[in-house]
Amino acid sequence: MLRIRLRRVGLKKQPSYRMVVAENEWPRDGRFLEIVGRYNPRTHPETVEVNEERLYHWLKNGARPTDSVAQLLTKQGTLGRFERVQKGEDLPAVLAEAQAAAETARANTPRRTNPDTATAKSKKNLKTGQKKKK
Repeated sequence: MLRIRLRRVGLKKQPSYRMVVAENEWPRDGRFLEIVGRYNPRTHPETVEVNEERLYHWLKNGARPTDSVAQLLTKQGTLGRFERVQKGEDLPAVLAEAQAAAETARANTPRRTNPDTATAKSKKNLKTGQKKKK
């Protein structure tokens, strides 16, 4: 059975994920068929980017999202748009709506990395012998 799931990438203690289509039995970070999106929980707000056209293709062909992927896609409205496509709505119109929603979300929300990493860098500088400026 095909699953749409998260594949962990990134450094130690700095995870980011790719949404991939893979067989159910394949390892989490192992083989996959296609990358359909990415998810970065370390930005505030978290970053979710999805190629909805390819995602719809795999959902039509029987791939099922895992619980975590389903939650992310529901929050973005992607699964709701997929249900509308299944009921007969025009695919290009839905994809254009998804693109517009993604652009407005990107423009309206400033992205910043985790503030904990900024303090960790400053502590590291203090340990290396640099004096703290007052």
